[in-house]
Amino acid sequence: QVQLVESGGGLVQPGGSLRLSCVASGSIFSIEAMGWYRQAPGKQRDLVAVILNVGSPNYADSVKGRFTISRDNAKKTVYLQMNSLKPEDTAVYYCNMNIHHGGTYYRFYWGQGTQVTVSS
Repeated sequence: QVQLVESGGGLVQPGGSLRLSCVASGSIFSIEAMGWYRQAPGKQRDLVAVILNVGSPNYADSVKGRFTISRDNAKKTVYLQMNSLKPEDTAVYYCNMNIHHGGTYYRFYWGQGTQVTVSS
């Protein structure tokens, strides 16, 4: 069974930085897509950034120029570098991966989330 574990969240002042990490473990043949979503209280879960094996990463307009997503396939890890953080970035951040188990069997997985709070 696959498990995704996020880390790196916390409390930071406006203008500060955080780096989130998400490590996948379990029976994994390969990972097609790695992404980050976030959900603020009372709001839907929205895509923050996604990165595939081929092509450039995609970002939500609200984080372009401030956040950077990257992946390390050998470590089965996705990162989210967050700079110039704003109070509106406050949310629970969730890792998501589309994992290949062999053949045509693909499945999406979610981490449990890590809290990011931006406040003075």
